[in-house]
Parts: sequence; structure tokens; C-alpha cells
Amino acid sequence: MLKKVIILITILSLYNCEDIIAVEDISEETITILAPTNNITLENSSINFAWQPIEYAEIYQLQIVTPNFEASQQIIEDTLIIVSSFNKVLLANDYQWRVKAINFAYETPFTTQNLTVEE
Repeated sequence: MLKKVIILITILSLYNCEDIIAVEDISEETITILAPTNNITLENSSINFAWQPIEYAEIYQLQIVTPNFEASQQIIEDTLIIVSSFNKVLLANDYQWRVKAINFAYETPFTTQNLTVEE
């Protein structure tokens, strides 16, 4: 039994963790936004945020702020989701939103868009 354990440890030590747990590098991928389009003006309503899924992404981080990320007055949403869309009711205001894909070891850069909601 001890001999089998030593052989197993020897075999496993020949591989590094990345070889054992293969995770695709998505850090060079870019998220393509489907809706709402950049700089669009919409009426008070339920807004559907949607983007093309990234292969090998496990979750997405979606953030919505007002008026923008550089001078954020309020964080409206900061959530992790497993699908490539999200629905949110927004009141009249200027917003900026962004999304990135994440897997076990890597993440994409955020893709950021502007949005205005009017009454």
C-alpha cells in the first residue's frame, strides 16, 4: 500500500497544478454587448442587459452605477450571474454599466457602456 502511495505522489509531482486543472485563459477575450447599445436613451422601464457569452466563462460580473464609474454617486447593481443577460428596472437618470467574464483562474477586462433613462 505504501509503495502505491509513493508512486502516486511521484507521478503527481511531475505535473504542476495547471496541468492537472486545465483552465482556459479568457483574459484576452472581449465581451460584445447586445443591448442596450451604447449612449442609448430609453424610457422608465425594465431594461434587459445582454451580451454575447464568452466560451469557458463560468460567471459574469455586472455593475451599474450613476452617473459613471469615475464619479460614481450610487452603485445601483453589483452582481455575479451565470447567464449572459440581466433585467433591471431603472428610474430616470444617467447610468454607466459594465460587464466582465470570469472563470476559475482568469477574467476578461470590463466592457463599459453608457445609458440614459427618461420618464
